[in-house]
Amino acid sequence: MSISPPVAASAPDSSDPPGSSLADTISRLRRALRRGARVADPGNQLSVAQLELLASVAEHPGTRPGQLARRLNLRPNTVTTLVNALTNLGMISRAAAIGGDRRAISLSVTEEGLRAVHAWQATNSAVLNLALSTLTAGQRNALTRATPALDALAQAIDRLADTPLLAPNTDSAG
Repeated sequence: MSISPPVAASAPDSSDPPGSSLADTISRLRRALRRGARVADPGNQLSVAQLELLASVAEHPGTRPGQLARRLNLRPNTVTTLVNALTNLGMISRAAAIGGDRRAISLSVTEEGLRAVHAWQATNSAVLNLALSTLTAGQRNALTRATPALDALAQAIDRLADTPLLAPNTDSAG
């Protein structure tokens, strides 16, 4: 895989709302990383949605499908489809959930699923490391210094996603 030299980002438009430039950059980074990972590992047949679901179950063993749907902001039927496919591939196991409802299931990642998550993470790390090697030392240092703030930002967004603050306004005032 070859990486083109870095291209200078355009300066944010002062009329943009705060955070829009950062949101645009993060979106471009996510797309570029997904594309780079696909190029670096064309044999990986799992979709990004499947990999993200697997990673979430690995982070939260015993999670229930409804919890996954809320955590990943997916429709319950989409989670069911993904879970069924990953179960058929031997990457997720289902068990009766602990509690009163015998119909409820909990999900866990199998060893095969963990291998897929670790391979995906390793591929993403390799792509990032290769791309980072094309940046100047100053750019690499700036990214290293920004990592704790970006991690805090991700945690803040996760917390907000669990509150009604981000929910669309459903009040119909006249």
